Amino acid sequence: MNAPAPRPSTRLLLRGRVQGVGLRPFIVKQARSLGLAGWVRNRRGGVELLLQGEAAAIAALRQALTHAPPRAARIEAIEETVLLSRTVDGFAALPSDATDGEPGVVPPDLALCDACREELEDPADRRAGYPFINCTQCGPRYTLTEALPYDRAATGMKDFPLCDACAAEYTDPADRRYRAEPLACAACGPTVTWQTAHGQPDQQGEAAIDACLAALGDGGIVALRGVGGYHLLCDATNANSVATLRTRKGRPRKPLALLVPQQGEDGLDALRRVARLSATEADALRDPAHPIVLVKRRDEAALPPTIAPGLDEIGVMLPYSPLHQRIAAGFGKPLVATSANRGGEPLVTDPADAQAQLAGIVDGWLHHDRPILRPAEDSVVRTIAGAPRVLRLGRGYAPLEMELPFELAQPTLALGAQDKVTLALGWGRRAIISPHIGDSGTARGRALLRRLVREFPALFGVQPRRLVRDAHPGYGTSRLALALGGERNLPVAAVWHHHAHASAAAQDGATPVFTWDGVGLGTDGDLWGGELLRGGPGRWLRAASFRRFALAGGERAARQPWRSAAALCWSAGIEWPLAPDPAARLRPAWSANLNCHHSSAAGRLFDAAAALVLGIHTASHEAEGPIALEAAAGDAAGEAVPLPLAPDEAGLPRSDWGPLVAHLLDGSRSPPQRAADFHATLARCALDQLAAGTNRQNTNRVALGGGVFQNRLLTETLCAGMQTAGIRVILPDTLPLNDGAISFGQLVEAAARDEFGDPAGTATGTR
Repeated sequence: MNAPAPRPSTRLLLRGRVQGVGLRPFIVKQARSLGLAGWVRNRRGGVELLLQGEAAAIAALRQALTHAPPRAARIEAIEETVLLSRTVDGFAALPSDATDGEPGVVPPDLALCDACREELEDPADRRAGYPFINCTQCGPRYTLTEALPYDRAATGMKDFPLCDACAAEYTDPADRRYRAEPLACAACGPTVTWQTAHGQPDQQGEAAIDACLAALGDGGIVALRGVGGYHLLCDATNANSVATLRTRKGRPRKPLALLVPQQGEDGLDALRRVARLSATEADALRDPAHPIVLVKRRDEAALPPTIAPGLDEIGVMLPYSPLHQRIAAGFGKPLVATSANRGGEPLVTDPADAQAQLAGIVDGWLHHDRPILRPAEDSVVRTIAGAPRVLRLGRGYAPLEMELPFELAQPTLALGAQDKVTLALGWGRRAIISPHIGDSGTARGRALLRRLVREFPALFGVQPRRLVRDAHPGYGTSRLALALGGERNLPVAAVWHHHAHASAAAQDGATPVFTWDGVGLGTDGDLWGGELLRGGPGRWLRAASFRRFALAGGERAARQPWRSAAALCWSAGIEWPLAPDPAARLRPAWSANLNCHHSSAAGRLFDAAAALVLGIHTASHEAEGPIALEAAAGDAAGEAVPLPLAPDEAGLPRSDWGPLVAHLLDGSRSPPQRAADFHATLARCALDQLAAGTNRQNTNRVALGGGVFQNRLLTETLCAGMQTAGIRVILPDTLPLNDGAISFGQLVEAAARDEFGDPAGTATGTR
């Protein structure tokens, strides 16, 4: 008998965020409804289809993939090939092929979808109340995946065999749980366990959830294991509970995020009782990522002021996992939900570590036995200039795929800066940015970073052939890069901190970029942070800056704002009558230029203003002074203080902050007025610097990068001034403005060197 003759077929290869997002069941359903024959399967780097049928039906399937894919899918490219293949009957999902294909993308963890939430709350559903309910549109992905292709055997669920009921759903193309890899139910999946700090018997399942709710109701502090790590929970309306949490954790003033029950038709009714939400903020809260969103607190909200001391803004989020939904709905009131870690250290993920690390902080632990293969902090978003801007790239948003402006000559891994570390893995013109890892200044932070430097590239099947680090040799990431370069015989390139900021922020090489932050080593050995750069990736030149000042104690000034204030006053020849006692002891060393570093950082100017205007001499958390200064300005109309702008000895235009110091010390003006004037002055400086630094040569747009621009008042004032001048401002949205974007900028700089060669003035590393 002769074999069937080959027939024309269409092969599609989909790339992007295409695995773990319900794309295969979506394609099976669409193809069958269109009368197409063929198959779909995961490959190492994407999803592959073979289609046989009418051209119009194939075009309709492509249209559906392009315009109406599953909510979490992001198809970056569709490669189409026409070929001859054997005739296929029907349409099926085939086993994955891990033998070939480009590296793929693991999707972020997905928040609980509406369909699963309805089942969770339906007493008649077989998964009613099950705290690990999920489907193809929600549930853990990045934190649960071991390797690609994305199949159950390559996830942390491989040790949980499916029961008959779950197996039937998993293999039924008509079911929305078809090929949902984290699929489980109470009969075959993970469970929760309640343990106390007082030696009481462990409880499991519903009893564990009831015990957790009882502890919260009694004013206790609870550690809850979520999708990417542990949260510390307590009753946000109970001032004593909040005070206890702050005391035990050693977190006296840093704002605490809130977990608010999902109530009402759009899920935001409970949130509206504690916050005033704009339409943009409401959309951000309902995003499938369910990030923490910074919003205006209602004056009448039943929350103690200690949630966010001195601020009118609070961070809120909706429950993102079914376990969080159970706890939030069962409690019925806002809960504090802050990361379970000690200051500056990584998020705790392992139950044994949680027992050890959080002993003395919590009254009980709500554990579960679903693996967390790598941590993922909550994402944080703030609306700035009319759009949500990512402040922390975490759960739900990362891993994030970006396109590079140049092609990398070889696979490259960039390790980011000292704090707010992310990893960026690049090959060709593709880049994958990791979720926020944390700081590299602690032993636990460095240990986690070393582990993820190995695991993150392996997850995508990419072997780096080059490492990139910050040019500061003392950063934990820099030391690790150099050590790994030696161990693996890999070249290590170093990139100047603010060049990385500029390359991450600029959408076009011709776009000037303001890079304003607290600190970064500059090409002249100074600590930069108030720069205007022009030129483009690999060719950045300093176009304008602020007047330098000697900063005693160097980077310690970030947590001691009085150092910046004292340095400005002494440099300006002005006495600071309310200077703290340590300033007098420090002045002789400052006058002798002992242990002083020269800084041009806008972030340090903010610190100084907070100390001079508000008396904030020490900071218990990062940017405490600048955050308070923005809040203090309130609705006051700021008036810019004219600042001289003149070239220094090298011809670089510099804004002289000298006249601003006396203004900030002027007690005849109210603190809100002085705070507003400070913001208006720096925004005006930016306009003046742009004109001077670019010689007014057809500058019709400018980009912003650096943590200072997380300040909404400054950034929106600057944007308004630029708009009046006919200048478009480019603000990142998917990448953070802060050092979380440095790793991506380092990749862009590395790619630019491949394109243009290693230009003079760049930093180069050695093994």
